[in-house]
Amino acid sequence: MGWKAIGLWNVPYISGCYLVQGYLIHNPETKPSYINGLLDPDMAFCTNMREKDVFMYVSNRLNWGHLINNEEFDTSHLHNEMWEIFNNRWDWELRYLHPNYSHSLDPNKTVEQPCPDVFWFPLFSVRFTNELVSEMEHFGKWSDGSNYDDRLAGAYENVPTRDIHMNQIGYEIEWLHILKEYVRPLQERVFLGYFHDPPRSIMNFVVRYRPDEQPSLRPHHDSSTYTINVALNRAGIDYE
Repeated sequence: MGWKAIGLWNVPYISGCYLVQGYLIHNPETKPSYINGLLDPDMAFCTNMREKDVFMYVSNRLNWGHLINNEEFDTSHLHNEMWEIFNNRWDWELRYLHPNYSHSLDPNKTVEQPCPDVFWFPLFSVRFTNELVSEMEHFGKWSDGSNYDDRLAGAYENVPTRDIHMNQIGYEIEWLHILKEYVRPLQERVFLGYFHDPPRSIMNFVVRYRPDEQPSLRPHHDSSTYTINVALNRAGIDYE
């Protein structure tokens, strides 16, 4: 129903998870049976109930929670829920999208613009930023910050950083999906006339800045149509 209508419905078929009143189970004439010819068990159950004039109902007047898909849950990561964007998208969005993300898609709201052609959006929750940093630190194989980088075609980085690529932690597919589903709508709103679905992004990585390693990044031109930078921690709180 998608919450477009709220009520109680008498239906011919139910499956999955349901409640059966006790008196129906204890009465031999109405006791549920999952056998009826060659029908599948769920179809047989419903057919038998209809033949016995036992009504079946569906109600969405109360929210009893929801089912999740745990058949392919990967436990090989530090924060496994980050990888659930495909299997359990609703839960993923609740955990990892910023509470005000949808406000930026409202055409009646003004997007914050600190300087020309630069736009600020609330994108991720604090939990996502903390867990992404934690995943990178757990992986631990930061590049050395030199121009030589054997992860790249040609093994040369013009503007080197201390970084870890998304594909090194197995998050490339998920990140590209994030760009498609959550970044692209924001981009299409502020850069009118540019459409690329899905977005094409070759370099996806997390950079670490530290006073004893790489304290800053020199000005440069990205070889990209547009660039997305996500702050993963907070000035004055996580660092000075």
